Amino acid sequence: MTIGIWVLGDQLWQEQAALASCVDQRATTPVLLIESRQQGRSLPYHRQKLVLVWSAMRHFAEELRQAGWPVTYAIAESFEPALRDWVTQQGITELRVMVPSDRPLQRWLAALTLPCDLTLVPNHHFLWDAETFHDWAKGGTQLVMGNFYSTGRRRFQVLMEGKKPVGGRWSLDQDNRKPPKTGLNPPPPLWFEPDEITRAVMAIVEPDHGSQYGAIAPFGWAVTRSQALQVLDYFIDHRLPTFGPYQDAMVTGQDTLWHALLSPYLNLGLLRPLEVIRAAEAAYWDRQLPLNSVEGFIRQVLGWREYMHCIYQYHVDDTYPQSNWFDHHESLPAFFWDAQKTDMNCLHQTLDQVERTGYAHHIQRLMILGNFALIAGLDPQAVEQWFHAAFIDAYDWVMQTNVLGMGLFADGGLLATKPYAASANYINKMSDYCKGCRYDPRDRYGDNACPFNMFYWDFLDRHREKLQSQGRMSFILKHLDKMTDAERQTLHQKAQAWHDQTPKLAPRAID
Repeated sequence: MTIGIWVLGDQLWQEQAALASCVDQRATTPVLLIESRQQGRSLPYHRQKLVLVWSAMRHFAEELRQAGWPVTYAIAESFEPALRDWVTQQGITELRVMVPSDRPLQRWLAALTLPCDLTLVPNHHFLWDAETFHDWAKGGTQLVMGNFYSTGRRRFQVLMEGKKPVGGRWSLDQDNRKPPKTGLNPPPPLWFEPDEITRAVMAIVEPDHGSQYGAIAPFGWAVTRSQALQVLDYFIDHRLPTFGPYQDAMVTGQDTLWHALLSPYLNLGLLRPLEVIRAAEAAYWDRQLPLNSVEGFIRQVLGWREYMHCIYQYHVDDTYPQSNWFDHHESLPAFFWDAQKTDMNCLHQTLDQVERTGYAHHIQRLMILGNFALIAGLDPQAVEQWFHAAFIDAYDWVMQTNVLGMGLFADGGLLATKPYAASANYINKMSDYCKGCRYDPRDRYGDNACPFNMFYWDFLDRHREKLQSQGRMSFILKHLDKMTDAERQTLHQKAQAWHDQTPKLAPRAID
């Protein structure tokens, strides 16, 4: 009997469950990693996303070899033929795979017929497993992120003094919403020069005949666990102390501000969530770092990240990806694929940054890109696919819930308690983008009126009946009563004219 292990591309840590199940027999346990060209073309992925994943996989294969595992690294057109060939060549009688985080791959594995037994080992990539979350969800507690986060703090004893949270409050979010001020000077991010392995991957990804998206260089992402740990240490030492106050701010020319840039490495398995949380917590106790900064960061990992994955496992089924509660069907404007095609500065700055790096922080994603897509009535599935393709840390488990649920409210409130819709006023407050824009953030109707304004009020008017069922929207909806019918009609006409006049492009070619 020969046991073999297939390590997926987002399971790159030596203690992952399938490897751990055979660690004592590593010398005689074949391991496979597959670099699938077809998978790389399944969406028009950002070039830096492909480079990151494939380079990290190749580096991890070398780490496993050095640790004594017999490793096969297959570069193939698709998964199944490479997997079948390897099973046959190695005489595998039992294939072990840690359960994939993404549901499409789970379904593909379940339907796969192999010449050996398939054992799916429970996934412990996250702190909450599905069974524990189901038990909590059935316990009568309201299924919202705040309750989930406080439960997680108690469960893992993070920033706790006995049974109470340090500082007396579970969330210090109110302290972390400062608008940007002149002269902000965040420390530069920690980047790495591509090594020989990474340069070889870049040479493969670059000539892709135009089916991919984004710039391939400069590429500075970590591709090994050692480098990812350096990014974590750098964040704790140089960025975490002042992370909190301006974590929602957006500043021209500042791509990353004080953000951690750890999500790509958490999602690949190069870092583990609890070690990241404990590192931040230790910095609070040992170095007396500001609580609002430490708690704000920990809430993103222990709260938001874990909650999104749990909701994905608990609620998302085959129908969820088609959610469209507002019945929105407008096509994506061409500028989503080319930032030069928009004259709205906030969108230009954010989209240009995504093109260059594959990254934007959470407020740029939610309140610039997601907010615009929501109020402009863009097709939710097209938006989700764009997010999935464009971002370096994107996977099905996080994009389904984060984009369809939180960003677009396409699930009708299954995840979020209200739509994250806002006018230009929010953007003007939390960024300096409006200062460099041809549009007036205070104008709703005129020739220079910001499109965010006309789309926002038209969105509220078009969906007033549905939005009235959302308790948190009742106050803002009363402002519609102050508008005349003529004003609302003007907003609707201008919004429709914008769509009619704005170039659209079909999604990038995919297999």
